[in-house]
Amino acid sequence: MNKEDLIRKWLNNELTPAEKQLFEQGEDFKLNQAITDGAKQFKASHFSKPNTFKDLQSNYRNENQKSKQLHWFKPILKIASVVIITLGIYVTFFKSNQVKIETLVSQQTTIELPDHSSVILNSGSQLTYNKNDWESQRKLQLQGEAFFKVAKGNTFEVITSQGVVTVVGTEFNVKQRENYFEVQCFEGIVKVSSQTYLETLLAGDTFRLLNNEFSQDNTTASQPEWTQNQSRFKAVPLKVVIAELQRQYDMTIIVEHINEDRLFTGGFEHDNIENALLSITQPMDLSYKTNAANEVIIYGNKE
Repeated sequence: MNKEDLIRKWLNNELTPAEKQLFEQGEDFKLNQAITDGAKQFKASHFSKPNTFKDLQSNYRNENQKSKQLHWFKPILKIASVVIITLGIYVTFFKSNQVKIETLVSQQTTIELPDHSSVILNSGSQLTYNKNDWESQRKLQLQGEAFFKVAKGNTFEVITSQGVVTVVGTEFNVKQRENYFEVQCFEGIVKVSSQTYLETLLAGDTFRLLNNEFSQDNTTASQPEWTQNQSRFKAVPLKVVIAELQRQYDMTIIVEHINEDRLFTGGFEHDNIENALLSITQPMDLSYKTNAANEVIIYGNKE
């Protein structure tokens, strides 16, 4: 009988007295016994916490490759790997207090927070909050754009890289993109603070920082147009509009011979790419052509 069969039968307590005596006299018996005794003592504190599930998978694959060099220990190592994976998943997911929601390009999602406040998260955005601390401090981090309907309660804060929005109970939209920060208040009162500005917004007021330049405006809408699958802009650089078009349609746009700092006022819909491209190019006297799948070139017309 070979070593693998002996070990398998030993692990399953199937050895005959004669086989058991032969096995225990083998030169590897003490090492086998030490491994099985150690496996019985597995606890969560024996393992470092993996940073991500991908790290966990990578570590497991590396350990699995090493185990092939000692193939006759495979049954024991397999058991140990299962224990490690189980404990790792528990620590990573069940012990975490942070909740992170992300949307992909051309995707929106609606979230209900622990206090029954609701958030609609626009495409290419991310929202993070601590679920265990939510009752004592309603605070979340936002990257991208989101529309909030806040339930009444204690102070509610939306933190972005360019400013903080503070409310009690109201409806408002926060948009934070590269060099662009905008807050629209649709109901109640909103306080907005950045490194250089502190403003209080009433219903209908808009706060905007574009390339660190401050401006105010008004809106008569009851909620942001993007929640109705339309994007609207007022005097913003064309590059901001093109970036949003790429985000909503999951496509690549190449610009040629265009001043992307030209200001654009208008909008486009999210469910028809041809109409969206026409809505942007025609008012700016531009043209477009399809270069490849999911790739469009927008270019200036020759005079």
